[in-house]
Amino acid sequence: SSLSVYMRQRYLITSTGALYILDVLPEDGLNNYRCTTRHRYTGETRQSNSARLIVSDPTNAEPVILDGFDHREVMIDHRVELPCKASGYPMPKYRWLKDNSPLELDSHIHQTTLGLLIESTHPSDSGTYVCEVWNSYGIAEVMGRLYVKQPLKVVVSPRKVKGSVGSKVSLSCSVSGSDEYELSWYRNGEIIYPGNNVRFIGLNRENLMMEGMSKSDGGAYQCFARKGKMSAQDFVQVILEDGTPKILSSFSEKVVNPNEPVFLVCNVKGTPPPRCTWSLDDDPVIKDSHHHLGHYETHEGHVVSQLNVTHTQVQDGGVYRCTCSNSAGVVYHQARINVRGRASIRPMKNITAIAGRDAFVHCRVIGYPYYSIKWYKNSALLPFNHRQRAFENNGTLKLSNVQQVDAGEYNCKVMVQPNKMDSQSVHVRVRVPPYIQPFEFQRFTIGQRVFIPCVVMSGDRPLDITWQKDGRPIPASLGVTVDNIDFTSSLRISNLTPDHNGNYTCIARNEAAVVEHQSQLIVRVPPQFVVQPEDQDGIYGKTVTLNCSAEGYPPPTIVWEHSKGAGVPQFQPIPLNTGSRIQLLSNGSLLIKHVLEDDSGFYLCKVSNDVGADVSKSMYLTVKIPAMITSYPNTTLATQGEEKRMSCIAHGEKPIMVRWEKEERIINPETSRYVVTVKEVADEVISTLVIMPTLREDSGFFSCHAINSFGEDRGIIQLTVQEPPDPPEVEIRDVKDRTIALRWTMGFDGNSPITGYDIECKNKSASWLSAQVTKDVSPQLNQATIIDLHPSSTYNIRMVAKNVIGNSNPSNELTITTDEAAPDGPPQDVTLEPTSPQSIKVSWKPPQKHLQNGVIRGYQVGYREYSPGGSHQFTIISVDSTGDTTESIVLDNLKKFTQYSVVVQAANRAGTGPSSQQVVTKTLEDVPSRPPENVLAVAKSPEVISLSWIPLPREALNGNLQGYRVIYWANLPDGELGEIRNMTTSQPSLELDGLEKYTNYSIQVLAFTNAGDGVRSEQIYVRTKEDVPGPPAGVKAAASSGSEVYVSWLPPLKLNGIIRKYIVFCSNLHPMVMSEFEASPDAYIYRIPNLVLTRQYSIWVVAVTAAGHGNNSEKITVQPLAKGIFPRIISLTRILTFNGTVTTPWMKDIVLPCRAVGDPPPTIKWLKGNTNGTPTPVLVDGRRIVYGNGSFLIRTVKAEDSGNYSCVASNNWGSDEITLNLQVQVPPDQPRLTVTKTTTTSITLSWIPGDNGGSSIRGYILQYSEDNSEQWGSFPISPSERSYRLENLKCGTWYKFTLTAQNAVGPGRISEIIEAKTHGKEPQFAKEHELFTSINSTRARLNLAGWNNGGCPITSFILEYRAVDSGTWTTAQRTSLTKSYILYDLQEATWYELQMKVTNSAGSAEKRITFATLNADGSTIPPLLKTGDPISDNMSGSGGLKMVVTITSILVVAVLVFIMLMVLKRRRREQRLKRLRGFFPINLLSKNTRTPDTVNKQQQTLRMHIDIPRAQLLIEERDTMETIDDRSTVLLTDNDFGETNKQKSSTVTHTVHYQSLSQATGPLVDVSDARPGTNPTARRTAKAGPAAARSRYASQWTLNRPHPTSSSHTLTTDWRLPTPRATGSVDKESDSYSVSPSQDTDRARSSMVSTESASSTYEELARAYEHAKMEEQLRHAKFTITECFISDTSSEQMTAGTNDYTDSLTSSTPSESGICRFTASPPKPQDVSRVMNMAVPKAHRPGGGVSTMGQTCLEPQRSRTLKRPPPMEPTPMEVPSPREVQQWQPGTASTLPHRDVRERGEAAKLSTSQESLLDSRGHLKQSNNPYAKSYTLV
Repeated sequence: SSLSVYMRQRYLITSTGALYILDVLPEDGLNNYRCTTRHRYTGETRQSNSARLIVSDPTNAEPVILDGFDHREVMIDHRVELPCKASGYPMPKYRWLKDNSPLELDSHIHQTTLGLLIESTHPSDSGTYVCEVWNSYGIAEVMGRLYVKQPLKVVVSPRKVKGSVGSKVSLSCSVSGSDEYELSWYRNGEIIYPGNNVRFIGLNRENLMMEGMSKSDGGAYQCFARKGKMSAQDFVQVILEDGTPKILSSFSEKVVNPNEPVFLVCNVKGTPPPRCTWSLDDDPVIKDSHHHLGHYETHEGHVVSQLNVTHTQVQDGGVYRCTCSNSAGVVYHQARINVRGRASIRPMKNITAIAGRDAFVHCRVIGYPYYSIKWYKNSALLPFNHRQRAFENNGTLKLSNVQQVDAGEYNCKVMVQPNKMDSQSVHVRVRVPPYIQPFEFQRFTIGQRVFIPCVVMSGDRPLDITWQKDGRPIPASLGVTVDNIDFTSSLRISNLTPDHNGNYTCIARNEAAVVEHQSQLIVRVPPQFVVQPEDQDGIYGKTVTLNCSAEGYPPPTIVWEHSKGAGVPQFQPIPLNTGSRIQLLSNGSLLIKHVLEDDSGFYLCKVSNDVGADVSKSMYLTVKIPAMITSYPNTTLATQGEEKRMSCIAHGEKPIMVRWEKEERIINPETSRYVVTVKEVADEVISTLVIMPTLREDSGFFSCHAINSFGEDRGIIQLTVQEPPDPPEVEIRDVKDRTIALRWTMGFDGNSPITGYDIECKNKSASWLSAQVTKDVSPQLNQATIIDLHPSSTYNIRMVAKNVIGNSNPSNELTITTDEAAPDGPPQDVTLEPTSPQSIKVSWKPPQKHLQNGVIRGYQVGYREYSPGGSHQFTIISVDSTGDTTESIVLDNLKKFTQYSVVVQAANRAGTGPSSQQVVTKTLEDVPSRPPENVLAVAKSPEVISLSWIPLPREALNGNLQGYRVIYWANLPDGELGEIRNMTTSQPSLELDGLEKYTNYSIQVLAFTNAGDGVRSEQIYVRTKEDVPGPPAGVKAAASSGSEVYVSWLPPLKLNGIIRKYIVFCSNLHPMVMSEFEASPDAYIYRIPNLVLTRQYSIWVVAVTAAGHGNNSEKITVQPLAKGIFPRIISLTRILTFNGTVTTPWMKDIVLPCRAVGDPPPTIKWLKGNTNGTPTPVLVDGRRIVYGNGSFLIRTVKAEDSGNYSCVASNNWGSDEITLNLQVQVPPDQPRLTVTKTTTTSITLSWIPGDNGGSSIRGYILQYSEDNSEQWGSFPISPSERSYRLENLKCGTWYKFTLTAQNAVGPGRISEIIEAKTHGKEPQFAKEHELFTSINSTRARLNLAGWNNGGCPITSFILEYRAVDSGTWTTAQRTSLTKSYILYDLQEATWYELQMKVTNSAGSAEKRITFATLNADGSTIPPLLKTGDPISDNMSGSGGLKMVVTITSILVVAVLVFIMLMVLKRRRREQRLKRLRGFFPINLLSKNTRTPDTVNKQQQTLRMHIDIPRAQLLIEERDTMETIDDRSTVLLTDNDFGETNKQKSSTVTHTVHYQSLSQATGPLVDVSDARPGTNPTARRTAKAGPAAARSRYASQWTLNRPHPTSSSHTLTTDWRLPTPRATGSVDKESDSYSVSPSQDTDRARSSMVSTESASSTYEELARAYEHAKMEEQLRHAKFTITECFISDTSSEQMTAGTNDYTDSLTSSTPSESGICRFTASPPKPQDVSRVMNMAVPKAHRPGGGVSTMGQTCLEPQRSRTLKRPPPMEPTPMEVPSPREVQQWQPGTASTLPHRDVRERGEAAKLSTSQESLLDSRGHLKQSNNPYAKSYTLV
C-alpha cells in the first residue's frame, strides 16, 4: 500500500515538483517514493516510476547543488520561490546576494528551507540573484535572474474631454508593463483609421489628433494595447458640446447726431472662445483715430467685443455688424445706426450669385432722415415674382433659389426728401456650381485592372478636376494614371496590388463652388503559404509543433486534418477543444502535447479566404518510441534462504539494452548469487534477475534500466526478504499500587508485519513455567497495563513478538515493585487563622493512622473564594509533611477582606486521599487599593467648590468603608502652594467652602477603611469663581510740576479675579469736582495733567474685574506746587515705587524698579544692606546695571544676591528712599528619607521635607532599584504625602531608594541613597535535624525537613552526589524543595560525597556531607582512611641523625614558605590596592555619585559577612551649627533569633548623632531593616537661617564591636569614668533602646559605611574608635588598624599605609576620603565574667555633671561656627579647611589634636583600663588573635 506525502514538517514539495526530506531518518530508506501529477484542465493523472532513498552515514563532503534556477519570470504582486538546495556535510550554510550586494531579508523577502521566497513581488525585485552555499569543505553557488513582469496597463489622458463641434481634440495613450506592444484606437467600438481630420503621432500611434470635430465624433474612445496573450484597454468619454457662438447681448438701432460718440458692444459665448470682427455696410471697420476696437473675456468665459466711434459723421451711419466665429460656427448681429444729415446711397459693388442658392442685394443708405427705399429691375418695381422680396426698412433685396433669369441690373431708389430721390445701380451675375455623377468601386482581386470615371454633369466652366487617396494626393509610386478630358476625369490602374487599398476622392472646382465624391477600393488577395509543412519526427511523450503559415486578404483560415497510419491518406478534421492536448497556434501551426503512438500519420494543412482557389499541403509525422519499462513488480517478497526471480518487460525502438542495479550499484551478472537472462518476444524485451539464495541484506531496491537511442526508463522493484522478528525492547511506563504499565519498542519485524505479542508476568520468586501469559496482544499497540497486582510486590516481566514466519526470542527481563496505595481518610481538625489582609494560616492534623495507607509525604491545601454555590475552582498548594502532630501553612497573596474556603488532602507516594470538610474564614481588612473614579469638581461660587465622585466598588475597598478624605490646596498666583488641608465625608460628594476667591485648587480624593487611607486620585484642578477685587494695596502720588501729578499704586492683595482695568479718582473739594481716569490692568502708574496750582486734590484708586468695582484704596492728598512758592515745602522729590519683597528664581534676570519724580529730576542711588547693618553702594559691573529710569538690573541672579536693596532718590530740594527685599528661589533641599516598615513583599518609606528653597514643594520623585541592578524605577508623588509603600517586591532582597523634591524652580538635590531589605533571609539547615532517614546497599533516603526557607519561598534545589573515587557528579534539580528525596541505584559498600544547594530570592545556602552505603548483608563498611607518612618508633642511631636532618629541613622549608607567603601577601596587598584604585575614584564618596558598578564593587570590598557578635556606632556630622544640644540620641534595636543566654548571638547597635545643624533631633524610628550606614533618623523641621538652609552635608561612620547579652540602657554624649552599677539598671532621664542579638549574615552589611563629606574623616573615625573602646562590653576587645587606603588628590590615586598611625584618639590625619580596615577581637571566654562585673558609663543629664574627656570627644564644638579641636601640642598650627588638600604619606609624623591639662589627665586615667592603638614605641600594634575579624570603614 502507498501513503500520500503532503507538505508537513519534514516533507517539502517545491513549486517545480521536487520533494525535499529534511532530517533524514534511517526508516526513510524503507519507503518507495512516486510522484503523481494531475492535469489542471483535463484531469488526467500520471504516475512516475518509484524511487528509493538510500540512507547512509554522513561523510565529510563539499556542498553539491541539488536544485537551482537559471531564470524565473513572475507577475508583479505574485509570489515566487527561487530554489537553492545543496547537499554536503557538515550541513552547508546559505547566503543570498542580489546584484552583487548582500540581500537584506525582511517580511517581504525571507529565506526558507528550499531557497528564497519573495512575497508579493515588486518591479524592484528584478535582478540577478546569487545563492552562496558553503561548509568547511568547499563552496558552491546558484546564479539566476528574476524578471518581474507587470501586467499591461493603459491610461488615456486627459481623463475629461469636453469640446465643441468643430474644435480640435487630442488624446494620449500611455502604456506601462512592457516596452513592446501593439496599439489600436476605437471610437464607440469601431476602429479608427487615419484620414483628413484624423492623425496618429508616435512610434506606436500613442497620440490621436482629431480636427474639425463633428457632432457624430463624440462618444467613448478606447485605446487597446496587446502583447502576446496580455491585453489592456482604457477609455475616455469625449463630450462635444454645441460650441456654436451665441450672442448674449448686443446693440440696437439708434439715431445719433453728428460728433456724438457711439459705443457698440457684442457679448458672445462659445467653445472655443469665438473671435469677433466688425463691419459697416459689409465693409470692415478700420481702426483709426475715431474708430476704436477692443475685446476681453469674462470669468464666465464670455467674449465681449466693443466698437467705439468718436466724433461721428454722416458717413459713419449705416448697418453695423458684429460677426463672431470659432471652429464650431459663426454668429452675427447687425443693427442700423442713423447719423443725422443729408441722406444718400453708398456706392454698390457688382454681385455674383450661385444658381440654386439665395442671394442678397443691399442698398446702403447713409444720412437721416430718409423716407423710402425701393428696388427696380428694368424699370419694374420689385418684387414681381415669388422669389423676390424687398425689405423697405433696411433696403435689402432677397433673391431666393437664384436662376439664370435673375441676372441683370438692379436699381435702388431712396426718397431723401419729400420731393427728391437718390438712386444707385448694381449688376448681378449668376454662376452654376459643379455636380459629380456618383460612382462606386466594385470587388477587385489582386492583379486585375481598374477604370473609374469621375463625370461633372453640370456647372460653369472652367472646371478643375483632381483625385486624392486617403485624404492626400495619390503617390506616383502606386502607378495610378489620371486622365482629364473636358468635364471628365478617369482613374486607371493596370495591375492591382494590396497597396492600392484605400479611399479615393474626386474633387471638382469652378468659380461657384468645390464639390467632391469618395469611394473605397478593396483589393482581395488569394491565400498562399509562407511556411509549408514538412515531414517530421516526434518523440513519444514529448511535444511537437507541425509548422504551417499562410497569408492573403482577407486573412486566410487554416484548418488541419489527420489520417492515421502510413496507408492511403483518409483525412479527417482534427477536433480542437479548449484545453485539449492538440492546439492550433495563432500563426496556423499545430501543437501536439505529449505525443502518443496514435498521433503518427499524415497531416493536411488547408488554407482558404474565399478569394481564388484554396491551397493545402500534407506532411507525415513519425512517432519514435523511447525505451520504456512496461511491466515490472513494484514490490515483491522472498523468504530468507529461498530462490527469488524478478522480471522487467521493456518496449520501444530497437535495439534495447537492459541492465540491473542494486541501490545505484550495477549488478554483475557473473556474481555467484545473481543471474540475469534476456529474451525478445515480438516487439518486447524480457529481462529476468535470479537471486539464489536470498539473504537479509538482499532486502532493498533493485532497478532495471531500459535504454535505446530515443530515451531510457527504469523500473524500481522493492525486494523484501522476510524472517522471524527480533524481540521488542520493553520498559516501564508507569507503576502503581495494583498495576504496572509497560511500553515497548518494536525491533526488526523480519520484513513481515508483527501479528501479535505475548506478555509474560511472574512473581520474582516463581519460575517462568508458572508465569501468567497474555497472548496475541494487538501489533498496533506499543503499551499495555498489567492489572490485579498486589501493592508493594516484586514481579518479573518479559515479552515475545510474532509474525507469520515465526516467534522471536524473549525480550529483556524487567523487575518491578508495585507502589503504595493512596490514603483513604482526610486530614483532621482543620482550622483557619487570618494573619494579614492577604494571608491565612491553615493548621490541621494527619488522617487517622489506619487510613493513611503508607507514610504521609505531604498534603494538598486547596483554597478558593467562598461562595454558597462554590463556583470558583480551588487553587492547590502542595505542602511536604513534617511528621509533627500538627501541620500548618500560610496562604499568601490572597484577596483582601475576602472570605475563603479551604480543604486539605493527605498524600503519600501513591496519591492523594479524600478532602476534608470546607472551613471558611475571611482575610483581614486593608486600605483601599484604588482611588475614587470620575472625580468632578464644579465651582459654585467664589468661595465654594462642589465635589462628587463614583463610590469605590466593593472589590477595591479591601474592608469596610469608613469614609472619604478630600485633600486640597491652593495654587497661588505667584506659583506657590497654599496650606494643604483635608476633609472627610461618608458620602460620595462634598462642598468645600471658605476658599480663596478666583483661585486654582488642586484636589485629591481617597477612601479609607479601618486599616488606613487608600490610594489618592489623580490631581484635578478647579478655579473658584470671580468676585470683585479688594482695594489696591497701596497708593502714592507726587507732583512733578505745577499742573500734573503722578499716581502709583500696588495691585490688590486679593485680586479675586482678572483685573480688567484700574480707575483713578481725583477729587477737588473747592469746588466739589471729581474726575475719573482709566488705566490698563498692567499699568501701576498714571499721570494726571491739567491740575490747578496750589489746589489740594484727593486721589484714590479702584480695581475692576468682570464681577465689578472693588473697594476704594486709601485716599491721599496731593497739591501741585512750584519751586519757591511755598517755602514750607522742603522736598519735591518722591519715589513712586513701593517698599516690598521681590521674589525670583535663580539664574534669571531681575529688574528692581525705582520710579522717582521731582524738579529738578532726582539722582538715583542703589544700596545693599550688609550683615553689620550698614548699607553699601551696589557694585555695578557686567552683571549689575542701573538704568537711566532708576531701575536696577541683576543678570543671572544668584542666591548670594538675596538681601535688602535700598533706592535713594535726591535732588536739591530733598530725597526719598524705598527698600526692596530680594528673595532668590533655589531648588529645594534634599528630603530626609527613612524606612518605616518592611514586610516580605513591601517597603514603606517616610520622609521629612528639607528646605523648600523659597518655593512651595510641587511634588516628589521616588526612585528605587534592586540591589546589584542598574535599572531604576520611579514614581511621582503628591506634595501632600509624607510616606509611600512599594508593593510586589522580592522577598529578602535589598533595595536602594532616593527621593527628589521639586518646586517651581525645578528638581532639587537627590536625597541620600538609603537601602532596605524586605523580610526574609537565605535558607538554613537546622543542625539538630538528621539528614539521612535510612541507608541500605543501593538507596539512601534524605530528610530535607531540616531546611528552613528563611521566610522566602524556595526557588531552586540542586543536589549532586558521586562516589569518592569518581570524578562524575550525578545532578538532580528541582524548582521546589520536598521534604524527602531518595537516591537510587547506588553502589554497594561505597563512600559517597553529597552536596546540596538551596536557593530563594534572598540568597542560597550549601551543605556538604559524606555517607556510605551498606554491604549486601546490611553491614557497614570501614571509614575512609586518611593517608600520612608513618615514622617508625624503633630508630637506630643513624635513624636519629636522619630525623634531626629531616626536622631541620622541614624548618628551613617552613621559613622559606613563610617568606614566600609574606611576599605573596605583599603582592596581593598591592593588587588589592590597584583594585581599590579602580573601585574608588576621588569623588566616590561624594553625594549621589554611586554608580551601579560601584555598588557591585562595594558589595565585593566593603560588605563583609561576619559571624561574631557585633555592635554599630553611627556618628553624624554637620558642617554648620547654630544650637548645641549637650545630649545626642542613641538607637539600639533588638531582633532576637536565638537564645538570650548565648553570648555569641547578641548584637547591640549603638547610634550616636552629633547635633551640629540648626535642626532639632527628633524621635527615632524603627530601622531594623534599614541598611546600616544610611540615615535612619526622622527629624522635626526647624526654622533655619539662610546659611544653614543652603549647607547640607553629612558624614556617617559605622563601627562594629562585640557585646554580650545585657539589659537595655542608654548612651549619651556625657561619658564619665566607669562607675559600678547594678546590671540591667536603666536611667529614667535617658532615651531607651533595646538589645539586638542576631546571627543574620545580612547584619554584616553594618560594616559598610557611607559618607557624604570627607571633612575630618579620620578624626571622626578616631572618636568613634575610642568611644567604642570606652564601652563596658568592648573594653577587653582588641582593636588593631591593619591598613589604610587614603585618596591622594594630587595624583588621583590611592596610597596604602600600614601600621604607621599614632593613637587614634590623639591623631590628626588628612581629611581626604579613603578606606581604613581594622580588626576587633572579642573577649576570650575566660574574660566574660570579669567583663560582666565591670562598671558601665553613667548616663549624663543635661546641665548636670562635670565635663569629661569623653564629652569633649563627642562634643568638640561649642561655638556657633564649626571648628576643629585645637591641636594638643603647645605649638599652634592651622587646620586645613575641608576643601584644602593635605598630603599624607605613610610613616610621617602626625599632629595630635590639642587637649587641655585636665583632659590629658582624664585620658591618662582611661589609658590604664583600656588598650591603646599604639605600642610603647608609638607604632600600631600587631594582632595575631585567631578570633579577630576584619571590618572595613570608609
